Amino acid sequence: MRTIIFQALEFTVLIPGMLLAYLPVNSSLKQKPKKMIAWMLPLLVIISFSSGFVCNRFHLSTRMILLPLLFLTLILYQATLRISLWKSVSIYLAVCAVFSCFNSLARATSAMLSFNSEEQAFSGFSVFAVLYNIFCILFVILIWHPASHVVKDMVEDENLAQTWYVFWVLPVLVIGLNLVLISKYNTILHTQRFLRGYIVIVYALLLILALFYTMFLMMANILNKNQKLQQENLFLSVQQERYENLRSAIEEARQARHDIRHHFVQLSVMADDGNLEKIKDYLQNAMDKIPGFDFHFCENQSVDNVIGYYYVLAQKEEIPFDAHVDLPQELSVDEMDLCLILSNLLENALEASRKTTMSRQQILLEIRQHSASLLLIRVENNFDGIIKEKSHLLHSTKRKGLGIGTQSVRRMAEKNDGSCNFTYENGVFTAKIMLRATL
Repeated sequence: MRTIIFQALEFTVLIPGMLLAYLPVNSSLKQKPKKMIAWMLPLLVIISFSSGFVCNRFHLSTRMILLPLLFLTLILYQATLRISLWKSVSIYLAVCAVFSCFNSLARATSAMLSFNSEEQAFSGFSVFAVLYNIFCILFVILIWHPASHVVKDMVEDENLAQTWYVFWVLPVLVIGLNLVLISKYNTILHTQRFLRGYIVIVYALLLILALFYTMFLMMANILNKNQKLQQENLFLSVQQERYENLRSAIEEARQARHDIRHHFVQLSVMADDGNLEKIKDYLQNAMDKIPGFDFHFCENQSVDNVIGYYYVLAQKEEIPFDAHVDLPQELSVDEMDLCLILSNLLENALEASRKTTMSRQQILLEIRQHSASLLLIRVENNFDGIIKEKSHLLHSTKRKGLGIGTQSVRRMAEKNDGSCNFTYENGVFTAKIMLRATL
């Protein structure tokens, strides 16, 4: 029975191994973590002890069972994740490479401890099995935070998609070298002269792996920073363009309203002269020059101008635009941020509507003051295309990378101590924004 337990211990490293493999991808699980643990942990325990029993019953080497078992757990690992095959295989092999080094290190350490043992063979194996688990568990504890944060960010970074195609090469080589060491030199580990060289080789492999993983993380960090800078530049240029267009439209509307007084003076003079035809011509000419922008949606002039601007654009393209806005003249939130948020949301809604079947085109805008310190916005539009989403972030349908408009809205919402939520269901895209009052 003791032999079965010690042989099973060589398989129980599957538990810390699978745990470590899941740490950087916990946001891509197909099931909730608690639910997965509830069925996977008992399954791995049963597999470990069943494998130990089979090895003991049929006098098999643990390696004969472990290798196909690793392949089966890899399939299980991939089946429970929403990530690419290359990523899952690379992460799994990276863990296996480190654990294979610990396997060799545990064998060497147990050989050192059993030099003076009278039951060298049995005590050596039992010490090895215990040490192997201890090394693996300690490593998981040590690497827990980096794996669940730094490595997680690297895994979720789409800028590294191509690098996963070659990442697996070194882990496979390290696993192969450890298998050669274990199978070829395991019988002579108890010769002290060779043992030292064996330990040096294992430590060298661990060092190479550590350097490789560190360099890969550094490269990922540099690429990520460069990509973020590019996105920032694109974001600023797009926002600047939208801001200038918006400011020009608002200024044009203000100028048109300012000119009304002048028009009234001219009309008054013409009325005194009794020239009705001239009055008609003048009115027609003035109406042609005034942009179709004079719609009243709310008391706040800036917000009213923004909504009116996009309302006119929608009307020109015969896109139904329904707005329900209840805002006072004085806002509790930052006026410019609110205008930019609306500009981004309505710009995206118009863009999506242009790609939607005419019979389904529809834009709905709702803005209301929920309380003295809380403002709620909802923009809804139909969309026939495909929404690209990764890690709860929307990707642009016009360019590679994250959507600039939604990024802008998210940042301004967070700036105003608020939040935003984007959903796409049954062909309807909905943006919900909450803004808090500025102090």
